[in-house]
Amino acid sequence: MKKLRKWSRILHRDIGFFFVGATIIYGISGIALNHMKDWDPNYIVDIKKFTTDEVLSQEHITKEKILNLLEKFDAEDQYKSYNFVEGGEILRIYLIGRSSVTVRPSTGEVMAEFVNKRPIFYESNYLHYNPNRWWTWFSDIFAGALILFAITSLFMVRGKKGAWGRGGIYIVLGIIIPILFLIFLS
Repeated sequence: MKKLRKWSRILHRDIGFFFVGATIIYGISGIALNHMKDWDPNYIVDIKKFTTDEVLSQEHITKEKILNLLEKFDAEDQYKSYNFVEGGEILRIYLIGRSSVTVRPSTGEVMAEFVNKRPIFYESNYLHYNPNRWWTWFSDIFAGALILFAITSLFMVRGKKGAWGRGGIYIVLGIIIPILFLIFLS
């Protein structure tokens, strides 16, 4: 048993150090993804509105007029294309990325929606979604390491504070709480 405890500590420590980065990444993205109803963890959306006197109807539209409009947002260098939708009632200007400007030519109402990646969260969530085969392998190895952490932790502490004492109570609670959640709240 002494050898098992020694090897449990060694494996737990060394593999734990190796996976510190992955643990932080999955922890950050896990929290962010748990709260997707409250916010968009991947993107920050900045909306700006104003009214223009510029005539931007289908008959009078030019690229120069669009660039002049985009200049007000300092976004003329992001211009990609435009089109009219809803029978010409709305001018939609597409910018690089997910950003766009919507104009209602009849009223001059302009709404610009600038979409930018949320720092740290976007990248963490990207990895959480397993973007390719190699990352899936790494994630599977990480999941296996988490199982190994759980198993080795059972043998690290002995006596009243170990798995057969107070630690055992925590183990049972850690199993019962998810089961109760599944039974009563799902």
